[in-house]
Amino acid sequence: MKRILFTLAGTVLLATIAGLALETASAADAPAESLKAPAAFESIKDKDARSVALFEEMGKVFTHPRCSNCHPRGDSPRQGMAMHIHQPPVVRGAGGMGAPGMRCSTCHGKENMPFVTGEGSIPGNPAWRLAPAEQGWVGKSLAQICQQLKDPERSHMTLAELQKHNASDGLVGWGWHPGKGRQPAPGSQTLFGELTQAWIDTGARCPQ
Repeated sequence: MKRILFTLAGTVLLATIAGLALETASAADAPAESLKAPAAFESIKDKDARSVALFEEMGKVFTHPRCSNCHPRGDSPRQGMAMHIHQPPVVRGAGGMGAPGMRCSTCHGKENMPFVTGEGSIPGNPAWRLAPAEQGWVGKSLAQICQQLKDPERSHMTLAELQKHNASDGLVGWGWHPGKGRQPAPGSQTLFGELTQAWIDTGARCPQ
């Protein structure tokens, strides 16, 4: 039995390293994006049009792999800039923390863990988990994501709570500090929070 468990653990570790190696290679090929501040949209006089433009700028974060990988529409998280299915194979499980015997914490600790040798790291955060299934949006348009975020039945948040989530949630913030060998989300969490507030202040309009 011990030999079986050791073999299983070794297989999980090798699959994890292989998946993270793919992330490291792809991250090196893709430059990080910038994010405009709300002031950049003040020249748009029509309030509704400005609101839509602000959300489209926020969309750079929502659709970036650092965000989208943890918002799958199925039960398997995505991984890497190419957003391939997580390796080793894992499922959402209770609370988005994985199935019994294969919890997220099996590989993901409370902080990023650099590889001892070579490039890359294993991502980590004290709250590491998948977003709830009703918050999955991989493959959806920005218009659909916007409507989803505004629907409290699916987002489980008011707009004010969404702004706080975007601006200060620690797991969201990991997207800008994802560890060695991994491209961060565009801009900064502070700027993302400011854009969210400006979007709300202009009526929280959605793209068509």
